[in-house]
Amino acid sequence: MEARVRASLPTDAGWAYEPKWDGFRALAWAGRIDDVPSDPGAERAHAGTADGAARLDSRSQRPLRRYFPELDAGLAQLPPGTVVDGEVIVTIGGGLDFDALQARLHPAASRVARLAAETPAALVAFDLLADRGADVREEPFAARRERLEELAATLTAPWHLTPSTRDPQVAREWFERFESAGCDGIVAKRLDDAYHSGVRAMTKVKHRRHVACVVGGYREHKEGGRIGSLLLGLRTDGGDLHFIGHCSGFPDGERARLLTELEPLIDREAGFGADARQPGQESRWTGDRDLSFVPLRPERVAEVSYDQLTGDRFRHATRFERWRPDLDPASCTLAQLERPEGPTVEEILGLDPGRITRA
Repeated sequence: MEARVRASLPTDAGWAYEPKWDGFRALAWAGRIDDVPSDPGAERAHAGTADGAARLDSRSQRPLRRYFPELDAGLAQLPPGTVVDGEVIVTIGGGLDFDALQARLHPAASRVARLAAETPAALVAFDLLADRGADVREEPFAARRERLEELAATLTAPWHLTPSTRDPQVAREWFERFESAGCDGIVAKRLDDAYHSGVRAMTKVKHRRHVACVVGGYREHKEGGRIGSLLLGLRTDGGDLHFIGHCSGFPDGERARLLTELEPLIDREAGFGADARQPGQESRWTGDRDLSFVPLRPERVAEVSYDQLTGDRFRHATRFERWRPDLDPASCTLAQLERPEGPTVEEILGLDPGRITRA
């Protein structure tokens, strides 16, 4: 069951509202806690069997359990025949940290064990698919939520229960206040809806902010002859151009015109600062992709909108809004980025140490 992005929350009767957690969506299956295969391929085969072993699977059915051994304690608490829909999260300094979470997906068992101790994950429950052997997917969400709250009352850490409200005004307040903890919006669920696997039956509203960025380079489209993406930068306090993300949502005709416009600005000595974040840095996630780019003189300013920050970078691709020839590129600094204040993840979840709390 997935969500469709909307500009505003539904406010008619019959909706429940929850924070949107920034983690790995996962299904937690009750079962036997035994040794998890160290080889990811073996675990994939293992997870697909009906051998009674506990499972923690991503939305795309990728087995996750081997990467989060500290969550076995949570899976072991689930009654037999129970399946919970939720989110695997990592918090650092009171906020969700997706980079730290993503770093947990490491092939080396020794690294997995070390990260489990250094950046332990937690589980946030927000729906129930099976309850002690009963398939409850056809029940309305209101009934599933009631079952989930009853289950949650019996669980301890690493489990947490997401807050839920039926008051749209409270949801709007959460939308503003919870961003400080890394929650990137609100999810709305119809109280009378069954659980629709793979269907965008929920509604989500996400934050959207505007920022003026320097175009520090571009990548050419894989088919050539046009822009693939613009590489965006903001100035640090020291004046270096810090790579913050990219923008790629242009029509084909616009891509070709942009290439013609930007080619006169090509400068192999320009680009992003040597002491700042740069594009093209390899990681385990880039694979064999071509990460090269064409550096430009930092003269063009583009206003873009973004939905979320992770550290000092855009979490997702931005949306181009307009060119800003009225702005001095030197004025486009990291200070533009808004860092909202508000409660921590722990405060949102209302944690009583060692216990799960009900909304």
